[in-house]
Amino acid sequence: MAKLLLKARLALELPPINEALNRAAQGLPDAVRPVAQHIFDAGGKRLRPLLTVLTARLCGYDRADIYDLAVTLEMLHAATLLHDDVLDNAATRRGRPAAHTVFEVTPTILAGDALLSHANSMVADYGDPRLCRCFSEATSRTATGEILEIAAQRKVQTSAEEYEEIVRGKTAWLIRASCQMGALRAGASDEQAEAAAVYGENVGMAFQMVDDALDFAPESETGKPTGGDVREGKMTPPLRMYRESLDDNERAAFDAAFATGLMTAADAEAIAGRIRAAGYDARTRRQAEQFLERARQALLRLPDRPERDLMLQMADYVRDRKK
Repeated sequence: MAKLLLKARLALELPPINEALNRAAQGLPDAVRPVAQHIFDAGGKRLRPLLTVLTARLCGYDRADIYDLAVTLEMLHAATLLHDDVLDNAATRRGRPAAHTVFEVTPTILAGDALLSHANSMVADYGDPRLCRCFSEATSRTATGEILEIAAQRKVQTSAEEYEEIVRGKTAWLIRASCQMGALRAGASDEQAEAAAVYGENVGMAFQMVDDALDFAPESETGKPTGGDVREGKMTPPLRMYRESLDDNERAAFDAAFATGLMTAADAEAIAGRIRAAGYDARTRRQAEQFLERARQALLRLPDRPERDLMLQMADYVRDRKK
C-alpha cells in the first residue's frame, strides 16, 4: 500500500516537473537547446525535483512556482551527466546515444556550462539569497566530489572514509540541496531547513551505496553492464569487502589488474558473481540502512503532514530498489 501511495504521488508530480523542465529548455539559447532536450528526454527518476516539491509541501508551501525551482537542481545534475559522459567516453546514457556522440565533444561541454548558468539564473529570479547560496554550494560540492573520485580512480587503498567523502560530494549533496531548497522556499525555520537537509544528505548517501551494490547485480535485472565499477577503477564497499577476502597472492593479482585498468568484462562478471555469493552486496545495503535511519530521524523534526509519510516511503524505496 505504501509503495502504491508513493507511485501515485510520483505519477501526479511528474507531469508538472517535466513541463517545468521543458520551459527551462525553451529559455536556453538556440544552439544549446537540442543538447539539453536530448539529456532531458533520456528520462530519469526525477528524484531531486520530486523531493524539492515534497519538502516544500511538507513545510506548508502550496504555490505552483515550486516546480520551476525544483528543476534547477535537475538541470545541474544533467550538466554533470553531460560532462561525465565526455570524461568517461561513454557511448550511451540510459539506453540512448550519449550527447557528445550526437553533438560532438566541445558543444556538449559548453552546453553543460550553459545549462548550469541558466539554472543559476532561474534560482536568482526568486530573489532569496539563501536559495542562491544553497544552489552555489551544491554546485561546488558536486564538482569537488567528482574531482575526489577522479583522484581516487584505480587506487586500491581508497578508505571507507574517503569513499564517503566522494559520495557526499558527487551524489548526496545535490539531494541534500533539493530538500533544503524546498524548505527554504516554504519559509521554514532554520531548524526545519537543516532537518530537511540532513534527511536529503542521508538519503543521498544511501542511494549511492545501493547503486554501488546494484553494480554487481546481473545485467538482466538492472539493464546495466555488470561490474562497471571494477572496470572503471572505483573502490566501492562491495569491491573493498571482496578485496579484503582475498589471500595475499590473489590480492596482489587483483591490485595489479585494478590499478592498471586491465580488468576485462569477463573479470568483472566473475568478481560480481563472487561478491553476490559472499553477500557483500547485501552487506552494503545494510550499511546504507544506517544512513536511512538518520534520514528518518531527521524527518521527525518536520511537520506531521502526508508528505512526511511519503518521504519515509522514499527511504524504503531507496533501500529496496532493484535498478
